[in-house]
Amino acid sequence: MGWRRNSREASRNRVGVSSQEGLLATHGLIRTLKKLDGNVKGVVLTEPLWGIPFNLYAPYVSVYMLALGAGDVQIGMIVTMSTVAQVFWTLMAGAITDKLGRKRTTLIFDLISWSIPCLIWAVAQNPLYFYVAAFVNAVWRVTDCSWGCLVVEDTDPDLLVDVWSWIHISGLLAAFVAPLSGLVVGRFGLVPTMRGLYLFSFVMMTAKAVVMNALVTETTQGRIRMQETANEGFFTVLRGLGDVMRQIAKSPSTLYVLALMLVLNIAMTVRGSFWSILASQELGVSDVRLALYPAVRSVTMLAFFFLGMPRIRRFIAVGERDERLPMIAGFGLAVVSQVILTVVAPGAEWLLLVATMLEGCSIPLTSTLLQKITATTVDAHERARVMSMLTMVVLIVSSPFGWLAGELSAVNRRLPFVLAAVLLGVGAVLT
Repeated sequence: MGWRRNSREASRNRVGVSSQEGLLATHGLIRTLKKLDGNVKGVVLTEPLWGIPFNLYAPYVSVYMLALGAGDVQIGMIVTMSTVAQVFWTLMAGAITDKLGRKRTTLIFDLISWSIPCLIWAVAQNPLYFYVAAFVNAVWRVTDCSWGCLVVEDTDPDLLVDVWSWIHISGLLAAFVAPLSGLVVGRFGLVPTMRGLYLFSFVMMTAKAVVMNALVTETTQGRIRMQETANEGFFTVLRGLGDVMRQIAKSPSTLYVLALMLVLNIAMTVRGSFWSILASQELGVSDVRLALYPAVRSVTMLAFFFLGMPRIRRFIAVGERDERLPMIAGFGLAVVSQVILTVVAPGAEWLLLVATMLEGCSIPLTSTLLQKITATTVDAHERARVMSMLTMVVLIVSSPFGWLAGELSAVNRRLPFVLAAVLLGVGAVLT
């Protein structure tokens, strides 16, 4: 995000710096990358091995499911079933992460949650395969907890936004190769191309899990929690979750973070599940051009990370400002992008492009800043269990929305984006 490793006071002292110094500050993200060491270095350097294949196949997931016999309602049901499964694994995530350690948990559950589903998706013949793969893929909620601990623990809090920015940027590198998937679809067809992309993803994501495991070490807090839970069973560890929930309930700042996580999760799930269907089935975007829009969104995000976010950092650093105004702006841009999707006419691809670029600008301002706020709000000693409980609540509340969005899409393929716009508006108010 271009944020430099400086205290707030030092940032204040930079007000009025020369244009040359301001230009150098813009490139603070590069300097942060050079300074990374320890676990965050291993995480950031290996993230493209996951992000590139994921972003290559992601634009075509819904239309791939349509091509193999799944309807709008069925796709919504698959999303809901996956969310319900994620609730269970989120409940277990904190205990598993504390018992096995951050490093070991991440390796084991990365392989289960991404490598195995990629093989299932690659050979899918009908909707049943997608139900099975979604159930297995739901295990990623465990590695999300352990991986997040690897990122946050033993890392200077002043570097967290920079680190999250580089993690996002690593995935966005697919923007430069994503259009190739559209060309391959045009040459070989949608289904054969997706099968090939999923096999490619299996190789890349497996390599990512193995290589990252070799580069990271167990965190200090991870070793402490492994010792504290060494003689406890998983369900004994789980018994303490009631105390964790009471701790969350007594923290207003954590409750606001929970609410923001909720609206963002639902809105992005709805958008991610039904955008390709709207674009291809309602707006007439060809399969070949479908991958261009995620590429444009990724390039927009990259530009915003390097050019916009350093200025946001300096804005926050002046006086007593915090992340709220930039986040409200991000939610506003996201609302406008979803509203455009509800009114854009078939063939007006330039307007679809505008919506895509607005969304690309909104993501750094919402998701990345929220990740930083979450990391600095949660109690460090109970981070694994608090994060798993927050995610579990988000999943329980959001689980019906996949089904609801599918029903809405069956009535009118623009209605899911009306729902997303309303939720993002609520996010702006909460912020």
